[in-house]
Amino acid sequence: MAHEISYPPLNTPKQVAEGVWIVDAPPVHPGGMPLPIRMTVLRLAGGELLLHSPVPHDPLLQRALERLGRIGHLVAPSVGHWMFLQNWQAACPNAITWAVPGLRDRGQVRRSGVRIDADLSNFPPRVWAGEIDQVLVAGPVFREICLFHRPSRTLLLTDLVINLEADLLPIPVRPLAHALGIVAPDGRAPLYLRLLLGANRRAVARAAQRLVAFEPDRVIFAHGQWFRHDAAGDLRRSLRWALGQASGPARTSVSPAVHSPAPRISTVLASVAVVGMIAALVYADRRRR
Repeated sequence: MAHEISYPPLNTPKQVAEGVWIVDAPPVHPGGMPLPIRMTVLRLAGGELLLHSPVPHDPLLQRALERLGRIGHLVAPSVGHWMFLQNWQAACPNAITWAVPGLRDRGQVRRSGVRIDADLSNFPPRVWAGEIDQVLVAGPVFREICLFHRPSRTLLLTDLVINLEADLLPIPVRPLAHALGIVAPDGRAPLYLRLLLGANRRAVARAAQRLVAFEPDRVIFAHGQWFRHDAAGDLRRSLRWALGQASGPARTSVSPAVHSPAPRISTVLASVAVVGMIAALVYADRRRR
């Protein structure tokens, strides 16, 4: 049975703020779980377009975008968001391709033929330094560059928040989505990313503090229902795992005689599976290098 979990109209630029559009595309199915995907488009002051986390190339979509401006920049903002670059590069040969640090060194990327022109960092390149701030979130295997578009007060993420609507998911995968912590309205980074980023806790906490300090009017990410209303509050809630105790509600004292309930068996099993997944990812990453 087909489950439509994306946000129509698909492959169509939809304006959400001055100089900001989103493009929702048909879902992908990593590991058998349907996952909606989204690209964000920024029009820079000079009129060029920046495509953040490009979705699969479509000629009609390209023509629609070119009516908004010349496609000048393709951005692969995380280690998992580069798969559709090659066709955009072929269709827009003069566009500059920017990527998260280390992506160019991955064996799968090298073998794909994807061209990476420049790496991104915590410091924006001169071409958009007056308009966009950048924050690097990094841990073992995983890296993500977050962009804050100052003119529209829009924060762009990819996997640092996943916020899937449970009633749109196939029933068999809903328990896994809940166990991973990626279900709206409380979507976060999936459990395996939180565990990976926990290895670089202090740097991740500093990066999260920078993100919430932007106080964005909207937070757009690649998967699920993005934050369009109380965006700053939603962002702080989604990043509370990274921000530390100071960002969460005050703890109430618990009598020694009162015990917290044991974790649900599904969560325990999911955690064990995730630890195994992380070990496999680290091993595969080393093999690719």
